[in-house]
Amino acid sequence: MITPGVFAISSGTAEILPDPWTDGVYLLKVNGVESSQLNPDRPETLGFEYMRWAAAVLAHRFASDAERLRVLHLGGAGCTFARWVTHTWPQAHQLAVELDAGLAELARTHFDLPRSPQLKIRVGEAGQVLAGLREATREVVFRDVFAPADPLSLAPDSPHVTPAHLTGADAAAHAARVLVPGGVYVLNIGGGPDLASVRREVAALRTAFAHVEVMADPAMLKGRRRGNVIAAASSAPLAAEELGGRAALARALRSDALPAQLVDDVARFAGGLAPDPTPLVQASDGTSEGASTQASPGPAQ
Repeated sequence: MITPGVFAISSGTAEILPDPWTDGVYLLKVNGVESSQLNPDRPETLGFEYMRWAAAVLAHRFASDAERLRVLHLGGAGCTFARWVTHTWPQAHQLAVELDAGLAELARTHFDLPRSPQLKIRVGEAGQVLAGLREATREVVFRDVFAPADPLSLAPDSPHVTPAHLTGADAAAHAARVLVPGGVYVLNIGGGPDLASVRREVAALRTAFAHVEVMADPAMLKGRRRGNVIAAASSAPLAAEELGGRAALARALRSDALPAQLVDDVARFAGGLAPDPTPLVQASDGTSEGASTQASPGPAQ
């Protein structure tokens, strides 16, 4: 049972509070910033729209009876998306990487998460773990990592961004290396009205993957607001034909509570921008496979 309250974590505080809009559901705030929605009785329900869009990608790529699905989560927080994966594919084996050791412990002890081997939580820096994993060992990599743009700012409204070393062509190449043929790299990208950061990330993905899809609500894609964009990349078409193909994925996105649309021309969307050249950090301990052992947090993500 989830208990509301304020809890000390490695980077400051985490607060669990009732969701004001939905009975029996809770919100997790990390240092004042809304991080996860926690629905203890309905793990199949995702309150954040970007998670529903990412879920639609996976649901149209992998059949519900897929025997083996190995998922790497770069960014753990409340592990809401990992709980959805376990509900959808009970035989899945997942590794969630979370920088904050205190937050990882809070999630494991308070949120009724699936146990190992269904879900392991590793405390570490996402880029180092990604760089250290063996080739072709995951069907899915899901990146959902944000940190204050100003590491010295503790203000909840301080802009949050994905660290540069996780956004460039080097990170995309490592994700492609870790995935099996046909595996899927899904990214939650934060974007401003000019969408420049999103376009650069898409450009980076196109250097490592043959197939890239981009999706968000129409207002976001028209540059009318700041928000979330989901990008997905693979060596194969993102939506399996036996599951309805791209048309079925597009319909599912349009029918969401916050409708999203697929970008029709991803090459044009990238606009010729060069990907971020920042190299991915290398594994510091020679790790070749994610484990559930905990270590001291690394640099801020």
